[in-house]
Amino acid sequence: MIKSMTGYGKAEFETGNKKITVELKSLNSKQLDINSRIPALYREKDIVIRKELNEKLVRGKMDFSLYIENLGMESNSVINENIVSAYFEQLSGIQKKLGLPVSDEIMQSIMRLPDSVKTVYEELDEKEWEVIHANIHEVIAAVNQFRAQEGVALEKDIRSNINEILKLLKQVEPFEKQRIENVKNRIMDGLNELNLNGNMDKNRFEQEMIYYMEKLDINEEKVRLLNHCNYFLETMESNEVVGKKLGFIAQEIGREINTLGSKANESNIQRIVVQMKDSLERIKEQMLNVL
Repeated sequence: MIKSMTGYGKAEFETGNKKITVELKSLNSKQLDINSRIPALYREKDIVIRKELNEKLVRGKMDFSLYIENLGMESNSVINENIVSAYFEQLSGIQKKLGLPVSDEIMQSIMRLPDSVKTVYEELDEKEWEVIHANIHEVIAAVNQFRAQEGVALEKDIRSNINEILKLLKQVEPFEKQRIENVKNRIMDGLNELNLNGNMDKNRFEQEMIYYMEKLDINEEKVRLLNHCNYFLETMESNEVVGKKLGFIAQEIGREINTLGSKANESNIQRIVVQMKDSLERIKEQMLNVL
C-alpha cells in the first residue's frame, strides 16, 4: 500500500505545572525538509527529534512545533533581598542626612538599580523530557496513520488510471491490421503517381516494404507498456516506501506511450494514445504526493 506525504498530528498534555503542546504537519516534498520551533530549553533535543522524523516519516516538508505554557506562579526573575535591603538602608540614610523625607517612591528607584533582580535559568528536567518524548512518538504515529488514510484515496485514483491505460492498450489491436494496409496503400499510390511503367525491382521493393513495416511495428512497445503497467501495480502492493520508484516506472510508461504515438500512423490509434497520455498525466499529478 502506498502512503501520502500529507499528514497531521497533535498532542496536548500537562506535566508538573506546565501545559505542553506538540504539533506536526507534513506536506509533499522531493526531499526531507524539517522546520522546527522549539523552546530554547529543549534546543539540545532538536537533533533527536529530527532523527526520529527522518527515520519514521522518511520524506516530506514538515513543520514541527513544541509549545510550553507555565500554569503556576513560577518566574525566572527573583528579587535579590539582601541587595535591595542594602540599597534601601543606604538611600534612606542619605535622604535623612540631606533632610529629605523618606518616600515610598524610593523602592521604585531601587528596583531599577543593578542586581536588584536576578534571573534564575531553568534546567532541563529529564523526567519532563521523557513525557514530551513519549507524546512526540504518539504524534508521529498519528501523522503516519493520517498518511495511510490519505494513501488509500491516492492508490484508488492511481490504480484506476493505470487500469484505464491497460484498457486503452487493448483497444489498439483492432486497428493494427487496417493500419498496415493503409500504409501499404499509401506507398502503392505514391508509386503509381510516379508512373514507373513497370520499371521497378519487385524483390527490392518487397525488401524495402518489409524493412519499412518493421520500423512501424508497435508490438514491442505494446509488450513493454503492458509489462511496465503490471510492474507499477505490483510495486504499489509493497510495504516499503515506493514513491520515487513508482515515479521512475511512470517515466518508462510515458516513453512507451510516446513511441506508440510516433509510430502509429493511424488516426484511431493516435486518439487512443492521447487518452493514454491524459491518464498518465493524472497519475503524475497524484505521484507528487506519494511517499
